[in-house]
Amino acid sequence: MKPEKAVLTGRALRETVEARARHLGFEAFRVTQPHAVPDLRERLPAWLAAGHHGTMDWMEERAEQRAAPSALWAETRSIIMLGMNAGPQRDPLELVQMKDRAAIAAYAQRRDYHDVIKGKLKELGGFLSARSGEPVKVFVDTAPVMEKPLAQAAGLGWQGKHTVLISREHGNWLMLGAIFSRAALESDTPETDHCGSCRRCLDICPTDAFPAPYRLDARRCIAYLTIEHHGPIPHAFREKIGNRIFGCDDCLAVCPWNKFAGAARETRMAARDDLAAPPLAELARLDDAGFRARFAGTPIKRTGRDRVLRNVLIAIGNSGDAALADEAVACLQEPDPVVRGAAVWACGRLLARERLQQLFASYGGGEAEADVLSEWGLALR
Repeated sequence: MKPEKAVLTGRALRETVEARARHLGFEAFRVTQPHAVPDLRERLPAWLAAGHHGTMDWMEERAEQRAAPSALWAETRSIIMLGMNAGPQRDPLELVQMKDRAAIAAYAQRRDYHDVIKGKLKELGGFLSARSGEPVKVFVDTAPVMEKPLAQAAGLGWQGKHTVLISREHGNWLMLGAIFSRAALESDTPETDHCGSCRRCLDICPTDAFPAPYRLDARRCIAYLTIEHHGPIPHAFREKIGNRIFGCDDCLAVCPWNKFAGAARETRMAARDDLAAPPLAELARLDDAGFRARFAGTPIKRTGRDRVLRNVLIAIGNSGDAALADEAVACLQEPDPVVRGAAVWACGRLLARERLQQLFASYGGGEAEADVLSEWGLALR
């Protein structure tokens, strides 16, 4: 029989687990306590009450657990916050100038970080449990855990005026995970705010999604509109979305703290060449099987073809490229009315009125859903 490993505590436990975390590819490791962010009990309900979460009902459904980690697991004594660098290889702002191509958020141009980080968290959690003799729970993004405030309390960085965590070592590009443990670990010092008077992230936002510094109205955020929002994109934001078909990196890309950041080092977090700036025409032609094959293993696949195609059509309408009009015309036959509505809008932006009238005459008129007919009415004005 192999001898049992001795149970570690205190500094020895911390150093052993941190070394293992570094070995697994985590570039940031800090510890905090479940009661380290007491004002979450006021901040989160106020944000929800203002409706700034939009249709993300899951934010409200487990709000008590989000606001108090001990409500998620009462036995928690320590919270290890971990970060993995996911810095892009090129400036994301270059992509939004390529009007005939799709701009995809840097984190989505690669394998789904949930899969990569969750596996490593489970391995590290098992290692911690074996060395401490105490149970653990691991979380990455999908659980009711407020990772960014906890990461600030642990000293990984601070929440900038755009509400995203900023690290002095990795800029805006850390992907976060958490391990809740019953083991007692010494806490790190919380990070302080280093934004100063800078407001680059606020000023660059195309849709003015920040009603005030450190506050985000998700209903105006391009990331929310292109990923979380299920219905038609509100007309007020369509032109401002530009060619962004999945997420938006503008407020992240302009942060001056990125000068200390580097590209992702974890090989499974490397960006895929075919997702760097794919042609809009190519994406518009993907059927369901083609969509699933193209985006297999990425966060984009979870959003689904119809929502992404809606976004692609908005980008086509914003391209100013008449050569892409045929792609929008082809999508007038799509089963999903939201997709058809986006196709009508794109046609209205790219085609002459006479051609639009011909298309409407052959479209079916009164057989269409009211919202699609409304799109036609606006296009034919």
